[in-house]
Amino acid sequence: MFKFSKKSLKKLEGLHPNLQNFFMELIKISPYDFSIAQGIRTAEEQNKLYQQGRTTPGKIVTNCDGYKIKSNHQTKDDGLGHAGDIAVLVNNKITWEEKYYKEVAMTARILMQKYNVEWGGDWKNFKDLPHFEYKGE
Repeated sequence: MFKFSKKSLKKLEGLHPNLQNFFMELIKISPYDFSIAQGIRTAEEQNKLYQQGRTTPGKIVTNCDGYKIKSNHQTKDDGLGHAGDIAVLVNNKITWEEKYYKEVAMTARILMQKYNVEWGGDWKNFKDLPHFEYKGE
């Protein structure tokens, strides 16, 4: 059974309780260790990610600019973030290999129903394998 580092626990702060509980249960049953790579983001942090692959080097990782189109990583009207990203660890090193994220997500299915969470890997147009978000009431 895996458990979160202090750094990951800090990144869960400010997320919707359903999402916090989802991640806390998932880490206990996950076939792989993982950290919380992203929790709440400011508009500036979101915009920096948006620029990636557009005006700065790298691959496009988001369609939300943080201002006109807000990410669920940014706080909502309830004051909470509704999204979190994981980083799967294999042999204590972060991997971005798709197969590991798919296995974690398969394990997460029952918890996704329980906590009303969706996985970015299920999206049709923009696959975001590390991403989980609270769908709302």
